[in-house]
Amino acid sequence: MTRTLELEINFLKKKILSVCTIVEENVRDAVKALVKRDTDLAAKVIDADEEIDALEVEIEEECLKTLALHQPVARDLRFIIAVFNINNDLERIGDLAVNIAERAMSLASCANIDIPFDYTSMAEKVLLMVKKSLDALVQMNPELGREVCEEDDEVDVMNREAYSKVQERIRLYPERVDCLIQLPAISSELERIADHATNIAEEVIYLAKGEIVRHKIEKPQLRVVKSGTGNNFETK
Repeated sequence: MTRTLELEINFLKKKILSVCTIVEENVRDAVKALVKRDTDLAAKVIDADEEIDALEVEIEEECLKTLALHQPVARDLRFIIAVFNINNDLERIGDLAVNIAERAMSLASCANIDIPFDYTSMAEKVLLMVKKSLDALVQMNPELGREVCEEDDEVDVMNREAYSKVQERIRLYPERVDCLIQLPAISSELERIADHATNIAEEVIYLAKGEIVRHKIEKPQLRVVKSGTGNNFETK
């Protein structure tokens, strides 16, 4: 690696981490705005999205410039492509934070609505996944990336739990359905943030090991079942 390319790669690392910091803060503030019915904080999240969009364009252009000028190969090439993809995931997380903030502003006008699920705990879990996925990138640690991938299942469970609790609350208070119906979308948006964190972790695994894990699904196994009419097959 040339000295110039090394400087470019270090610059990309710093830039992607700075975006991550802003995105983390926006997600945390969006959930705080929801819980505290703070419309000013929600508006701040929405306004901050412009900065994230601008940084996404800047990093994308820097990646393309580095590819064109230095024509990196092997690990350096994989790193730049990974940053390119991760940059997109972070921008999408920023968009999801805006969605949560917009719902927080809408719910602030709903009088006496009780939120039946702890969105703060779910958000903290999701944000930890985002942070760990970026730490995995900086440390080039595929095992940390695998931890993030495994934790995605926990967030899926939280999302289902939130949906179930909101569904129960709607049955109890059908007159508040217009407000309560927005709550499952918030847990769904947090779950999608966790999916983007998982995408980042998968990029790190590919970068460190050259292993593509995103399409690895456990395939159902066939087994033979004896019956009176012959052999049947069923999945296991």
